[in-house]
Amino acid sequence: MAKPKLFEPIRIGNANLSNRIVIAPMCQYSAQDGKMNDWHLIHLGQLAMSGAALLTIEATAVTPEGRITYADVGLYNDATEAAMKRVLEGIRRWSDMPISIQLAHAGRKASCEVPWKGGAQLAPDHSNGWQTEAPSAIPFLDSDSPPVALDAAGLARIREAFVEAARRSDRLGLDAIQIHAAHGYLLHEFLSPISNRRDDEYGGSLENRLRFPLEIFDAVRAAFPADKPVTVRVSGTDWVEGGWDGEQTVAFAKALEAKGCSAIHVSSGGVSVAQKIPVGPNYQVPLARQVKEAVSMPVVAVGLITEAEQAEAIVSTGDADMIAVARAMLYDPHWPWHVAAALGGQVKAPPQYLRSQPRQHSNLFLAE
Repeated sequence: MAKPKLFEPIRIGNANLSNRIVIAPMCQYSAQDGKMNDWHLIHLGQLAMSGAALLTIEATAVTPEGRITYADVGLYNDATEAAMKRVLEGIRRWSDMPISIQLAHAGRKASCEVPWKGGAQLAPDHSNGWQTEAPSAIPFLDSDSPPVALDAAGLARIREAFVEAARRSDRLGLDAIQIHAAHGYLLHEFLSPISNRRDDEYGGSLENRLRFPLEIFDAVRAAFPADKPVTVRVSGTDWVEGGWDGEQTVAFAKALEAKGCSAIHVSSGGVSVAQKIPVGPNYQVPLARQVKEAVSMPVVAVGLITEAEQAEAIVSTGDADMIAVARAMLYDPHWPWHVAAALGGQVKAPPQYLRSQPRQHSNLFLAE
């Protein structure tokens, strides 16, 4: 059996990854004052044993106001850095899987209740709420409290917050940074004409709407070691007529590549309740393909990728260079093992688990 493309190594910037499977960032809404705890050690620890090529820490807020909920992870002070350091030290004692972090700011979609309690936005005067900020004073839902439109000082403050989080990420020994510019959060809010109604140099034309996200990329890239990758997650479309779309995504991707972006991860939606998403297997893969046809940096596809043959087809046909998995990994933390077994690939497993290798897949686990 020919070696599956999914289990071929790939280079992202200066980093070598053992296969084409990325564990996508997944919010756990389980932090306390932005600080990771034992839940994150258990959650991330099991994923670090999965055989994937890269583990991405959930959306990590660069300011307290940038959290989606009051239970989000942050990296904005010494206490949040120390808590993350403890978790990372616990994982690294047993796994050498490269670890990335997604740096984020939720913009007008911040100050929310956790999903299992409804997820509604909490008012600024609520005990677990705060005043949100955005490109323009337009709420996500009509029932939400309007965000404050960021002025020049606010933009500078957020740029510096991303820079400081990047420096903390390096101190923690993280292997890569992903900048979150998708799903209707702050940087996506600047990109989309639905949420960005500014009349200054950060609004209006495509060039202007790209400006702040590109400034954030430049600032993070300059603050993080040159030999470590900085990537970006984007929404390939808003799924709303007149909103952000594939052509604009390609323009953004080209601009990012010119500035040294190491890879781009193509998701979709999140900026408008008017979105009409044709959800189904591979529904976002055409968005990744459109970007891949325009850039040379690696492109990551994501979204309802659950089956071995499906994942292999995405990378073997050239629709994308890698695939990212989230919910399927929560359901099956050894998803890469099972995919490798089905395709005839190999994965790394911890020595404590080597004797679990099935007889019919005698070459599944790579030797240390």
